[in-house]
Amino acid sequence: MENHPTPLLQIHNLLLYFRTTHGVVQAVDHVDIALDYHHAVVILGESGCGKSSLARAILRLLPRNVAEYKGEVILEGNDVMKYEEEEFRQSIRWVAMSLVPQAAMNSLNPVIKVGDQVAEPSMVHLGTSKAEALDQAKSMFERVSVPIDFLQRYPFELSGGMRQRVALAMALVTMPHLIILDEPTSALDLLTQANIFNTLKVIKHEMGISFILITHDIATSSELADEVAVMYAGQIVEASDAPHFFTEPLHPYSQMLMASVPRLRSDQDPIFIHGQPPSLISPPTGCRFAERCPKVFERCKQEPPVVQSNGILVKCWLYC
Repeated sequence: MENHPTPLLQIHNLLLYFRTTHGVVQAVDHVDIALDYHHAVVILGESGCGKSSLARAILRLLPRNVAEYKGEVILEGNDVMKYEEEEFRQSIRWVAMSLVPQAAMNSLNPVIKVGDQVAEPSMVHLGTSKAEALDQAKSMFERVSVPIDFLQRYPFELSGGMRQRVALAMALVTMPHLIILDEPTSALDLLTQANIFNTLKVIKHEMGISFILITHDIATSSELADEVAVMYAGQIVEASDAPHFFTEPLHPYSQMLMASVPRLRSDQDPIFIHGQPPSLISPPTGCRFAERCPKVFERCKQEPPVVQSNGILVKCWLYC
């Protein structure tokens, strides 16, 4: 594979706040992430920590109640946050990077055949003729192991696993360099999950596509990960290469996440992380994990921890 001097994606100080009737929700709070070409970064965290909001911030799929949205999203050397909306829609979203959403049934039009829906991004964004776009859709169906005759079916005629594969084919059809996967297998059985992750690994290897996988499932995420970023209460609290993270996580929250996973070859029972994440409307002034952390000390409650980075990013006073 071709070597690249700079990462495919660099995110600096990305911030996305939402306005609600109860106050401003700090869903994505000064996030930094980097992703190399042909790599996969897994973003782990509990429900409500801001993972899906981060995906929306990267792709600029924003609701109407945005209170604040800023930062840098540098894709292939260009800060796409500076692009006007129409330029971003035409040249970035679904062309350079695309999305596989969590609930494929909700993202597919129930009254349009899935073949036409997979062909549509190529027609809209690349100006491809309908006949050529349908040929590309057929090729993508073969790539993701969907029978060709399913091109003529409607979404409700497909199983959950097949709908998720169709959503993956739709994300692939324009041949982007980056695909964001938002909990792509959360509603599927274990065998279907394994089959889809095997498909993703083949696509990553053969097509050289990079992935951002958003999930709370540590076990399945290890199948695809080159790097891991742990998100808690809107912030990245640890980021490192996958081998180091899965064998020696540093942040107390990361350690407790790993300890909560059942293991086949261990007599140790999984632990339970007590308490609830803090409100993102009024987060604590110190470390956001302090109230649940077994290693907390006074400074943790008073000051936000400084990020330490020595090949591994960790946001914790224990390493200062």
